[in-house]
Amino acid sequence: MTPSELLLEGVELMLFGLGSVFIFLVLLIVCIRLMSSIVARFDTTPSVQPSTPASGAAPEMDADILAAIQAAIHQHRARRG
Repeated sequence: MTPSELLLEGVELMLFGLGSVFIFLVLLIVCIRLMSSIVARFDTTPSVQPSTPASGAAPEMDADILAAIQAAIHQHRARRG
């Protein structure tokens, strides 16, 4: 075989491989979307809405927790130098 024939055969093999991978991935996406729609149709659990505080402020911390956090930050900064 000549080098040009080998190169042509290599390109043909590459295109066949890329095409088969592309087709497999498209089929995989279609199957996942189909299964998702089927599961969503039969799903009866109510969706949970995240609760947000009305004022937007952080909840009050206990004084002991705040002291522990401050001590941990101080200890971390002391170790770093």
